[in-house]
Amino acid sequence: MIRFRTMTRLDLDTVLHWAEAEGWAPGLDDARAFLAADPAGFVLAQSDAEGPVAALAVVNHSAGFATVGLHLCRPEWRGRGIGLALWRHALPHAGGRSLGLIAPAPLEQVYARSGFETVGGTLRLSGMLEARDDPAIRPAGPADQASLVMLDAQAIGYARPGFLGAWLAGAEGRHTVVLGPPGQPSGFATIRVSRSGARIGPVVAPGAGAALRLIRAACARMPGVPVSLDLPQTSRALAEALTDAGLEPGAKAVQMIKGRAPLATAMQQAIATPELG
Repeated sequence: MIRFRTMTRLDLDTVLHWAEAEGWAPGLDDARAFLAADPAGFVLAQSDAEGPVAALAVVNHSAGFATVGLHLCRPEWRGRGIGLALWRHALPHAGGRSLGLIAPAPLEQVYARSGFETVGGTLRLSGMLEARDDPAIRPAGPADQASLVMLDAQAIGYARPGFLGAWLAGAEGRHTVVLGPPGQPSGFATIRVSRSGARIGPVVAPGAGAALRLIRAACARMPGVPVSLDLPQTSRALAEALTDAGLEPGAKAVQMIKGRAPLATAMQQAIATPELG
């Protein structure tokens, strides 16, 4: 029998291993920030005989917007309707909120049948990047959190204080750097360890030049390791600068919305994590 239940932290760690096997490469400490965003939004399908077999996250970030992600099913359990049943069980958690997700391009039509519309795309860039300290860029501190949450909301079009508060918290293998003085940041970037190197995101900046400076400064916190970023298709200038600097283009995905799309701006230079849309 298949049952549905809310994930524990241990469950989410298991699901993130599934995500890694699918090529998503989450950060090692991402589970903590994910659960801080909306602990009731992470749901499993569980077999009485074999334990967790499928997962889905429906994360309520604000009164008007939620993201959908981590829609995964163990390969040997696919084709039995479990993913669809879990989808129907978990999606009502969002209530009347608009929904956003990031999906591999081959699944675009699957989500379109559920009422999602494609509004953009993302491109992953990966490789070795020269690290550079920058005198105008500093480590984030606790006093920066409120202003960075506001800056992030300006960039993506909705506030996500629960998620970003945990995402920005200093921890081993996770660093956030800020452009601008305390109380007046103009940009920031977070780098965190993954099993394949380091992931960078979000990157919020007023332009591609400032974004590249932040990315290089973030790399200086973890020098000598390969990095990867997921850029929205609006970040063409940054994508060009990063490829010129040696990063290689990789996986593409589609950004999809059901309901009203948030009013994102060009300040969103790289997304935080595709796992949460």
